[in-house]
Amino acid sequence: MKLKFPGIFFTWRTYIAVIALVIIYILGFFNYTFYKAGNLIFYILLGAVFVDALILLLNKNGIEAKRETTSKLSNGDENPISLHVQNNFLFPVSITIIDEIPIQFQVRNFEVKGKLTSGEQKEYKYALKPVLRGEYHFGFINVLTRSPLGLVERKIKCGDKTMLPVYPSFIQMRKYELLAISNKLMHAGVKKIRKIGNTTEFDHIKEYTIGDDIRTINWKAVARKGKLMVNRFQDEKSQPVYSIIDMGRAMQMPFEKLSLLDYAINASLVISNIAYLKHDKPGLITFSSKIHSYVPAERRGSQMYRLMETLYNQKTNFQESGFEQLYAYTKMNLTQRSLLLLFTNFETLSGLKRQLKYMRSIAKNHLLVVIFFENTELHTLINKKAENTQDIYYKTIAEKHEMEKRLITKELAAYGIQSIYTAPANLSVNTINKYLELKARNLI
Repeated sequence: MKLKFPGIFFTWRTYIAVIALVIIYILGFFNYTFYKAGNLIFYILLGAVFVDALILLLNKNGIEAKRETTSKLSNGDENPISLHVQNNFLFPVSITIIDEIPIQFQVRNFEVKGKLTSGEQKEYKYALKPVLRGEYHFGFINVLTRSPLGLVERKIKCGDKTMLPVYPSFIQMRKYELLAISNKLMHAGVKKIRKIGNTTEFDHIKEYTIGDDIRTINWKAVARKGKLMVNRFQDEKSQPVYSIIDMGRAMQMPFEKLSLLDYAINASLVISNIAYLKHDKPGLITFSSKIHSYVPAERRGSQMYRLMETLYNQKTNFQESGFEQLYAYTKMNLTQRSLLLLFTNFETLSGLKRQLKYMRSIAKNHLLVVIFFENTELHTLINKKAENTQDIYYKTIAEKHEMEKRLITKELAAYGIQSIYTAPANLSVNTINKYLELKARNLI
């Protein structure tokens, strides 16, 4: 119920007082004393409400609040949001903060309660996890303020409307960056990691000549030959590493609210950053029924920014993926042998075989790694104990789909094509491990 003053509302205390007053007036029909008491209480309540509203309205800027966020949000990650609230009233207040969260989150019951003494400033934190890239619009910060009397509350709008873009997961990119540099992600059985430093790599051993760096003397070779021998190094060659993202309708399948396409976009940003740090040249190709975007593999300083801006705008058109066009495009534009990380998804062996000839043609000129997804939701059916005929049917169908995925891996291996079969949640770390494995084996 709204009073004549803008932004002023009754609280539950006022409603209880009014109900009590009505009861007293009813009793006044039977006893005049109650009637007189009711009149007295009525004027006291009216005066108290008036005073309470007045002290809340006198200070125009009684409450100040502002929202603190990063300049952009990371897709699929928990993004911290801070609300800074300050009490400029001369008395303590109770507050309820209602932040106008972007409509994409569908949060309709967000509120934070607290108390502030006079002049006190507090920070309230919460987190948001977007699952779609795009523009997210925040509204005002609404602060419902109550004085110690607590008979009315004043709604104060603070802050400004803000638009924050949601980008591919740069939080994951930073998270895996340090781990990959220190080789702590190599828990998949890979032992040998080629260390990259000073942009050089070992070439051969030769006899020492005047002018050679004495720090490169190979003492084991000296002991065998009986003369000074040194290690010879050559400049390390940067290899192109392309993330190729299938944006066809098969990539729109959701897992934990995030689509396979967004998982692939997040992982491609992570692996591109790791490749850049490993002195390789990251690049990007996205396609569905046609080629949507192409970022040539380079090592210039703005490359990661270009990749992030390109990935931000990628959307599916829900059409069938054209692998024949992908082959033609790579044949024409990728003249140097490259590592191609193809993020796609196949549910059946027959679906793979329709595209296999194009992938085999691509693999003749490049090192192709096909990355496809495990349907983790089928594990519940596979691991569930069958109690009736229907359960047996569902369990059999789930196991058949799982077997199809395993056969896809074997079919690719039969033609010498590398593959990664992974759960969506493990996509980034498994892709990094495969990349490091291929470098360790000197395949790129």
